[in-house]
Amino acid sequence: MKTFLVGGAVRDTLLNYPVIEKDWVVIGETPESMVRQGFQPVGKDFPVFLHPQTHDEYALARTERKTAPGYKGFTVHASPEISLEQDLIRRDLTINAMAMDEQGEIVDPYNGQQDLNNRIFRHVSPAFSEDPVRILRIARFAARYSHLGFSIADETQQLMKQMVKNGETDHLVAERVWAELVKALSEKTPSAFFYTLKECNALKSIFPEIEQLFGIPQPEKYHPEIDTGLHSLLSLDQACLLSTKPEVRLAALLHDLGKAATDKSKWPSHHGHEQKGLPILEQFCHRLRVPRPFKTLAMQVMNYHTHSHRCFELKASTLTDMLSALGAFKASNSTLNDFIIACEADAKGRTGLENTPYLQSAYLIASADAGRNIDSAAILNSDLKGPQIGDAIRSLRIKAIKNFIKSV
Repeated sequence: MKTFLVGGAVRDTLLNYPVIEKDWVVIGETPESMVRQGFQPVGKDFPVFLHPQTHDEYALARTERKTAPGYKGFTVHASPEISLEQDLIRRDLTINAMAMDEQGEIVDPYNGQQDLNNRIFRHVSPAFSEDPVRILRIARFAARYSHLGFSIADETQQLMKQMVKNGETDHLVAERVWAELVKALSEKTPSAFFYTLKECNALKSIFPEIEQLFGIPQPEKYHPEIDTGLHSLLSLDQACLLSTKPEVRLAALLHDLGKAATDKSKWPSHHGHEQKGLPILEQFCHRLRVPRPFKTLAMQVMNYHTHSHRCFELKASTLTDMLSALGAFKASNSTLNDFIIACEADAKGRTGLENTPYLQSAYLIASADAGRNIDSAAILNSDLKGPQIGDAIRSLRIKAIKNFIKSV
């Protein structure tokens, strides 16, 4: 059996970057011979096997032929006659089309090492244009490696634009878009993911809710960067400095979607954008089948981020109701900190205000503690029923938070 380490593991080894998983290509074998050697078949679209000890993925060398639109429109052919070079040429980028043999020697038929050294994303062959997921993958690689100085080759950029113009991105399915998005949100510079998509005109078709924010002005007094789309990506950058959680990062990115619903005659003011954004966010989450924890936090941040910024001005009753809606009084609540961090990212995601302390954080946490630590025993042991109990507990919390406010 001739095996070669391929793809991301080779790329990241040469970059001295952490290798997360290892994929292997097998030359000269058949599915039957793999099974006889103890490998477990797992591939649906082409022959992929798990190693009996390491559980790494081993794929038989293959070629692909485009037969229909979208990323599933391929006929795959795997046979012992297919060479390593034939397998590698079907890959997306030159930096992913390298292999390493069992002695550690690099096989590089398409100059991937040169592009790696020059920090260039370049497509291997015209076959790149046959799979729209590759646009998302380049954008995700930008999110992962832009801090190392990577850029997209001019000819690859032009090819991506042509793919968008041809409607290839219209065939992307929700599951793949979400999979690439959540990976990008976990990378070092997720904003590069969106800038890359915007540059090749794919943002409009893949994430129209975000594309619509660009060109919408905000009051310069509060937003020196003015543009709402730019502010959203600056907020995402700040969220990355404050949290590694993709849920927090997504909430920071999407918090101002409602500003796209403001009537132009009202610009640059956006009164009520918080509530106007909720149906837009609902549409975004439905289309991409966003998991509930992501959606819940994004909805909370969108609905209440302005309250968070103005918390020092809020009446005790308003503050109590907001914290209650956030679930801050539950003993098991673990999302209040995530909400506050996303709001802090919004406040700092403004040109020149990146280092302004977000004093609201401590105030909100202390308010939540005051409302949570009430003694409700007398109410629970009283003759009050149903909603009366909830109203009495709310009154007790308002009183506790009012006392906290007076003490500040």
